[in-house]
Amino acid sequence: MKKYYPAIYTLLCLGVILSCKSNEYGFTDKDIKGSQKLIGLNFEKPAIETMSGYLGRNKSGYDSLRSYEISNETFPAITFDPHPLGFVFPEKVENPEFIIPEQVEVPENFEELAFYTIPQLASLIKNKKVTSEELTRLFIDRIKRYDDQLESVITLTEDLAMKQAKQADKELAAGNYRGILHGIPYGVKDLMAVEGYPTTWGAAPYKDQMIDYTATVVKKLEDQGAVLVAKLVSGSLARGDVWFGGKTKNPWDTTQGASGSSAGSGSATSAGLVPFALGTETLGSITAPATRNGVTGLRPTYGRVSRAGVMSLSWSMDKIGPLARTAEDCEIIFSAIYGKDEKDPSTNEIPFNHVSKSPKELKVAYLKKDLDKDTTAMGNNLRASLEVFKAMGVEPDSIALPENFPYSGFDIILRAEAGAFFDELVRSGEVDLMVEQHGGSRANSLRQSRFIPAVEYLQANRQRRQLIEEVNQLFQEYDVIIAPSFGGRQLLITNLTGHPVISVPNGFDKKERPTSFTLIGNLYDEGSILALAKAFQDATDFEEKHPPKFID
Repeated sequence: MKKYYPAIYTLLCLGVILSCKSNEYGFTDKDIKGSQKLIGLNFEKPAIETMSGYLGRNKSGYDSLRSYEISNETFPAITFDPHPLGFVFPEKVENPEFIIPEQVEVPENFEELAFYTIPQLASLIKNKKVTSEELTRLFIDRIKRYDDQLESVITLTEDLAMKQAKQADKELAAGNYRGILHGIPYGVKDLMAVEGYPTTWGAAPYKDQMIDYTATVVKKLEDQGAVLVAKLVSGSLARGDVWFGGKTKNPWDTTQGASGSSAGSGSATSAGLVPFALGTETLGSITAPATRNGVTGLRPTYGRVSRAGVMSLSWSMDKIGPLARTAEDCEIIFSAIYGKDEKDPSTNEIPFNHVSKSPKELKVAYLKKDLDKDTTAMGNNLRASLEVFKAMGVEPDSIALPENFPYSGFDIILRAEAGAFFDELVRSGEVDLMVEQHGGSRANSLRQSRFIPAVEYLQANRQRRQLIEEVNQLFQEYDVIIAPSFGGRQLLITNLTGHPVISVPNGFDKKERPTSFTLIGNLYDEGSILALAKAFQDATDFEEKHPPKFID
């Protein structure tokens, strides 16, 4: 029998070789069998052999798709719809009327203007006590003096800013006052294109990227007479506070990062380098830096603000909103930037209504279970904030957000959509140029996105639809839900459902670093959360506190 062993061995080897031989598409049945493990399937050999040709044709289709260019501004034909079944869209009821106070004077220390609110600055400009050029120069000088400590500014738009400020002053002298933002400086997260300046997205592969048009939101602020002084750091491709030039710092504690990914917007606003800034959020990127840096941050309803000219991370989750001193400032900015844009198919004509109800007229609830679990300074400060609300006549009910959903699976929605937008970055290998390459980095997230099955992406979105319906049921009863900014699942849930939130500073931890709470509103009802946030800020002074190192 032994004399046959070599022949048998040869035949066995030949069988292995034949079974591993690549087909015309460049892969084997063994490749198919092994790949099943990544998605939890187990097809037997006959099924695998049958699929081989089909999968090969799929691969040819992928190759064909990759040979056609897609512009950054192209949305998928499948557009996310956040509206529950039977949702009744609000009608126009009440326009916001922003009062510009008359009795505002220039302080002895001109630097104090760095921490004035928008109405205060507007009063000085409108009444010609300060020129836009003087105010703009103040903020540019502060950026030059302080930003080395913070790394919050990626591009100083000084030439553009001085041109816009001089134009604002010229128009005012001629009696043409555009409104409350006329002549007021601001900054934008560097995901937003500004013609003539780099738009780096915070990532090394794009550090020299020039986009030859300007984002709609920037144009809208320009139309209001606002003055762009800086493009502010985004964490690399909208993740965290690390970018290709370093790490953006928290002005309250410069040993700590500013959080992200609207890191520069939060840090620069907090330190008085800009009066306000625009940020973006997909899964916490306004809420987190607003909290960390002690400013007020509004994330509007999904589809409220145009994303034309803005980097996409997730077409179905990205939102743009302001980071500012106060809730009133946020409302002023939001009123200027929201609305329909033909360049962004997710936007609409639904009106924004100012809410003038008193706090006790609003129907309010809070997430008791989430708060009870939080024994940190964040939780303790929220419990103290609830007492402030109760003193206003607010008696919030105890509720909980839906629990019976596959929350660990929803992450693939963002990852798959990001993988599509950055397809070329990954396939070209330039993803390897990004600064962070660890397991939790954006680079690694983009690589793994290529292994998310389309079926699971769609199943996650079907579950998301059911989540939207359940959350909508809660808002049949309430105008506002008070929540911890972190802990629990409210941040994930509300970003999936598209509900608006505002992050409100409410104290400090033992290291004198800011904390916040979050107010959640119904779809398109930014007015209610802004009204309650403003009432809280009228009753407290947390929004008036600023990082000591940056007060001259």
